[in-house]
Order: sequence, then structure tokens, then C-alpha cells
Amino acid sequence: MKVICIGRNYADHAKELGNEVPQEPLFFLKPTTACLYPGQDIRLPNIPGEIEHELELVVMIDSYAKDVPKHMALGLIASFTLGLDLTARTLQNQLKANGLPWEKAKAWDGSAVLGEVELPMTASTDLQSFGMELKKNGQTVQRDSTANMIFPVADLIAHVSRYITLEPGDLLFTGTPAGIGPIVPGDVLEGFLNDKRLLHATVAKG
Repeated sequence: MKVICIGRNYADHAKELGNEVPQEPLFFLKPTTACLYPGQDIRLPNIPGEIEHELELVVMIDSYAKDVPKHMALGLIASFTLGLDLTARTLQNQLKANGLPWEKAKAWDGSAVLGEVELPMTASTDLQSFGMELKKNGQTVQRDSTANMIFPVADLIAHVSRYITLEPGDLLFTGTPAGIGPIVPGDVLEGFLNDKRLLHATVAKG
């Protein structure tokens, strides 16, 4: 099992960070120790600077696959939920400025927060028609539609599988829309997919 994360998959998010819109999917990996499961508090890492939330649609792969054709890609999905790709933004900006990898800013323990409910993938599921919303302390901070992805989920799976073999249980974080922002101890984060709450996490104090 591995955690595959897509970067800059919403144009507005790329713009808010001052990044160019990519010509092909950009992806990076997190270790399994990054996974934070339902009921667990978010514990901020001992990393200077801001830690930011990024709400994302997450899909789980159910079989081994390599070089998957786009038209077959959605058939590899077992289920889907919401997740948070937590990012040490200050550190990430420093790493990017020096042309260094992002892992220290992206792959720390507990940085891949998973939703409370996984929904099964069916033939009628349209992953590109979901509304996503993140509330922080009851206030909406991120809201968008998966229809606005630059690269749809099928394209992401096909692209990633060109380079690495997909395995059962792999998680694919599909990118975040605009509205990212800092989190601090005591914050309560709630993620909604089509107005159904799938994610609830509290940032631990102390």
C-alpha cells in the first residue's frame, strides 16, 4: 500500500500559490505512516512555520495494474472518500526555492488525513460531478467541484500507472482546490462531499 498525491490539479489552487498550471499530472508519494485514520487527532509536527490544510477527493485502488489505459482506469477503483493533504507550507516553499524534494514538508506522520466513511465505486458513480467543502471551526474555507479538476481521475490513474505499479489498497489523493490555509491546535475540520460529512478531525492541543 502507498499514498499517491497529485499536485496542482485545480487551476485556482495553482494560481493562489503562484505556480504554473501543469501540462501533465504532477505526483509525489507519502509513506503509510502518513495515514491518519478516523477518530485520530491531528498532531502537528515539530516543523517551524505554518501547517496548511488541503481538502481532496481520495480514491482507493482495488487491484494490481501497470500502464492502465484511460478507458479502463475507473474500473480499478474500489471506493472513495475525502482526505486532507496536510502540508508544512513554510518548509515546502524553502525546499522548492532550493530545488529540493518536498517529502519533509509533505510526508510526515499523520499528514494524510482520511475520511470517516468510504463509499463504494459503482458503474453509475461520476467522480467528476462532486461538490467538495471543507469547514474549519464551522466556517467554509474550501469549496469547489471535482468537475474543475485539470486532469480527471481516470487520467490521473492512467498517468501514474505509466511510472509505478498500482497495488490493492493504494490511496490516490486527487488534488486540492483553492482556499488552503493554516491550522492550529484546537481547530475542528469537517469535510463534505455533496453535502454529506465524510471527514471530521480535530487538531490536538499540546
